[in-house]
Amino acid sequence: MLSSIKRFLHDEEGATAIEYGIIAGLISIAIVGVLSGSGGLGTKLSGIFTYITDKLAAISMT
Repeated sequence: MLSSIKRFLHDEEGATAIEYGIIAGLISIAIVGVLSGSGGLGTKLSGIFTYITDKLAAISMT
């Protein structure tokens, strides 16, 4: 029983998975931060696509 506990305490495989989870979480927080907000990239891209859609609609009407 004592050897199993020692082995568990020295096992580092779970630490790698936790590190990858933390990295993935930080990356997702950064992506949300960049894309959200009134001056964010998501708002600007939406404006560009709206502009393109309006121009294409005007061309197809003529």
